[in-house]
Formats: sequence, structure tokens, C-alpha cells
Amino acid sequence: MTERESMPYDVVIVGAGPAGLSAAIRLKQLANDAGAELAVCVLEKGSEVGAHILSGAVIDPRAMDELIPEWRDTDCPLGETPVTQNHHWVLTAKKKYNLPHLWTPPFLHNKGTYTCSLGNLCRWLAGHAEELGVEIFPGFAAAEILFDEAGRVKGVATGDMGVARDGTPKGDYTPGLEIHAKYTFFAEGVRGHLTKEVIRTFDLARDAQPQVYGLGVKELWDIDPAKHEPGKVIHTQGYPLGDDANGGGWIYHQANGQVSIGFVTWLSYTNPYTSPFQEMQKWKTHPAVAELLAGGKRVSYGARAINDGGLQSIPKLVFPGGALIGCSAGFLNVPRIKGTHGAQKSAMMAAEAAFAAIQAGRAHDELVAYPAAFEASWLKKELSVVRNVVPLVKKFGDFIGSGLSGVTMWLEHLGVKMPFTMKHHPDHESLWRKDLVKPPVYPKPDGVLTFDRLSSVFLSNTNHEEDQPAHLTLRDPDVPVKYDLPMYDEPAQRYCPAGVYEIVGEDVGDPKFVINAQNCVHCKTCDIKDPTQNINWVVPEGGGGPNYPNM
Repeated sequence: MTERESMPYDVVIVGAGPAGLSAAIRLKQLANDAGAELAVCVLEKGSEVGAHILSGAVIDPRAMDELIPEWRDTDCPLGETPVTQNHHWVLTAKKKYNLPHLWTPPFLHNKGTYTCSLGNLCRWLAGHAEELGVEIFPGFAAAEILFDEAGRVKGVATGDMGVARDGTPKGDYTPGLEIHAKYTFFAEGVRGHLTKEVIRTFDLARDAQPQVYGLGVKELWDIDPAKHEPGKVIHTQGYPLGDDANGGGWIYHQANGQVSIGFVTWLSYTNPYTSPFQEMQKWKTHPAVAELLAGGKRVSYGARAINDGGLQSIPKLVFPGGALIGCSAGFLNVPRIKGTHGAQKSAMMAAEAAFAAIQAGRAHDELVAYPAAFEASWLKKELSVVRNVVPLVKKFGDFIGSGLSGVTMWLEHLGVKMPFTMKHHPDHESLWRKDLVKPPVYPKPDGVLTFDRLSSVFLSNTNHEEDQPAHLTLRDPDVPVKYDLPMYDEPAQRYCPAGVYEIVGEDVGDPKFVINAQNCVHCKTCDIKDPTQNINWVVPEGGGGPNYPNM
């Protein structure tokens, strides 16, 4: 195949999400203020900026206020819908109970926050970055980390285009491009495939707890205008999850008569028959949710894993030649259900460290000023206050665990620091054998309120070139049928929210594991939850995957 060309930059950023774009903006702000030349590029695997971005989203503007203080005076979509109401529902099968605000610490009240499409916010940030001189390349997937002779990261290479499934070049073959940089930022989001490699290569998670995750399944609905209350925010816990799982739902009344609804199932669940997609569909049948959606229409669908590990799961942030920023490192505040502001703040701190290093003539070393800035930041303090919430709920259950975590948050908020930080256990180790559990009962899709996975994937506008190397790879192709099927009834059939995995031929005694990679919405759940860690998600050809218009 053709030899790759290379391009030099000062900083290359992998991923055009809120972290990657905020880092790029901050770098160029600093350079322009200093009258310095600084070449910055952002690589985005989606067909356009925002195509792969999915979030609830309620956003704390604290980091935006630091990054672009004048954003409220622009057409920034973040300002469309200020949060006006905040509710927390505890659901039983038929009833809901409002949790009084007095029971929760003030930082959970959503005062001063906004609800909007995170994808649209990223599109706006991309425009701002380009005005500052940042080069953004959508449709170019970073597929390989480049190392120098000393083992330091010197950049990334984009994936080859026009390669057939068998690895041979097709007529439209185009070789990937090497992007060389003094510093490389990984802003791939949750469970990025290059982030996994860099964490493993430099043993960055050595002193951290295992990262744990949830799967968020989201739908966007046009609802009856009479029921729409712009800025109303609702979070739910309880129904439909049983004692073997944790999670909760959201309902955000956003602009244009739409509501963002969704359900997060923590991937520590134990029943191999649990389906996070089906849990979300069942959640919609609760009378309080169903009544809101009655007469409405579902217009979009998507799914994405989120980091739940918190402070103790954040790995070492720097390595020779670069840094982890945003959800690649895991700055989500789980009780607040907010990660955008943390992603942006981490990116800004990394950018400031990189700019100072480049101005000092350095390159390819560790940006030690970045983790030092994090240690002294409001972000570290915010995550410290809630560090025990997730493990308490997992250890003691939804009811008792929520009560205990509420007490610890109040104490931490009042300045009484808990003398302990609880541990996590990897999500892929939690499943019980299929003979020890009973399958949950899920509603059949009616096409009005509840839906199947394939019609849902259609709404995500997901597309992959079929004749390309598989991006859902198996370390051992025999494991799904010989081990996972008899032990767990192959849970990939159910944890995937896009119907990628199925067992066929079992009824005739010849089971085969089928991977429908073209359905993949890049949620990364398979890479996380597979009990033997046999599935390895790698980046497909650039431009593939979902194309979320307003998520």
C-alpha cells in the first residue's frame, strides 16, 4: 500500500467533543493573546462535528464562563433554555413521589444551568475554534498512536480509507495521514480505543480504581405543546430496575417543543438477561412518563456509555508527549448527572500547560502542570464531594445506598470530609450465571410509545461502509458460542442497544455468533460489559457510525 504522508502541528487533538474543542479554543486564545504562532488541529471520526455527540443534557456553564465569557451575548445554543424547574421522582410500578429539595444538597438543584443539544453546542464551539484558526478535520478517524524512538507519543495516524473487508485496497483506496505534534491530546470520550492503548502502554491506571460505566439510552420527542414547559428538568430513580441493577431516567424540556428523555442503566448489573434498551422502553410505560409522551412523536434515538467511576477512577492524566482530557479521563459528576463542564475545565487546564511548555521550547515530555492544576481546581473539589456516591449505592442498594450517599454529600458539602474513599469493581465481572436468575419481563414494542432496536437505530442515521475491515473484533472467535452462550446465554444479544450481536441457528443445534457491525452506534458497551473482555472495539473508517442531528 502507498506510504503515508505526514503533517506537523504543535498540538493534535483526537475528538471534537466539548473537551477537544475547548482545548483547541484555549490554545489559540493563549497564542493570539501572546502574539505567538501555534498550529492546532482536531481530528473527528464522525461525518461532521456533533454527529457522534449524545448527552441529556443539562449543562453547568461554569467552564464556558471561563472559556468564552461573552457566550451569552452570541447565538450560542447553550443559552436557549435556562433550567426553570428541578424535580426528582422516586418511581414505583404505578406511582411517583417527589423528593423534597430540602433533602438534597444545593449543588443538586440545577440553579443557573441550561438544557440543550450537546451536539449543537459542539457545532457552535467548532465554529468559534475555526474563527480562531483551529483546523478541524471531520470524517478522519485517528486509528493509530505514533511513538518516537524513545517511546514517547509523537502524534497519531488516521485510518486508511477504501480498504476491503479482507484487507485489500479497493479502487478508492486512500492511505492514512500521519499527524505529528509536540503534544497529543486524547479527547475520544468514554472508552476511546486509542485512550485504552495509551493507558495500557504507560500504565496510567496503576494508582486508580477501575473505571465503571453506565449506558445511557436517549430519545428525542416532539410532545403536545400543552404539556411542554421549557426548562423543566426531571430525574427519576427506582422503577423499572430491580434489586440487581442501578440507574435512573431523565426528562428535559428543551427548545422547540421537544423533550429529551432517556434512561441510564449502570453496567454493574448482575442479570445477564437485563437489556438496558428494554429497561428504557419499560420506563416509558410508567404512568407519569407515558402521560407526558401521549400524543407525541419520537424523532431521534441514540445510546452512549458514560463514566461513573468518579474521582478515584481518574488515571494519571499525562504521559510523555500528551494528555487525557474530558471523558477519556472520566470527569463526570454522577449525582449531578453533568460532565460537560468538567470535560471543558480539564481541557482548558491541559491547554494552558501545553502552551506554556511549547513557549518554553519543550516537546514530547510530561505536562506535569496539568495534573498539578487539577489538584488545585474547583473540579477536583467538586468530584471529591461525591466520590463515594456510586459505590455506596452499589454496595447497599438503591434505597439505603441513596440515603447514605445523601448523608455523605451533605457532610462533605458542609466541610466534613469523609475519612475514606470507596473502591470499584469492573463491570465485566458482575454477571451471574444464567441458571441463577430469571429473565425480566419487558413490554412488546407497540410502535407508539415503545419500540424495537432496529427501528430505533434507523432514527440514529447510522451507516457504515459494509465492505471494510470489521471494527468489532473478537480476540477469540470461539468464546461467544463455547463459553458465553452456555454460561450467560450470550449477553451481547441484550446489552447492545443497536442489535449488533445475535445468535443464529441455535434452534437447529448449530449456534453461530453474528456481528451486524453496520448497526453499531459507537456506544462502547460491548467493549465494557463483555464478561471475558473478548470483544475489542476499534475505530471504523472515518465518517461511519451515527449521524445525530440534534442530540
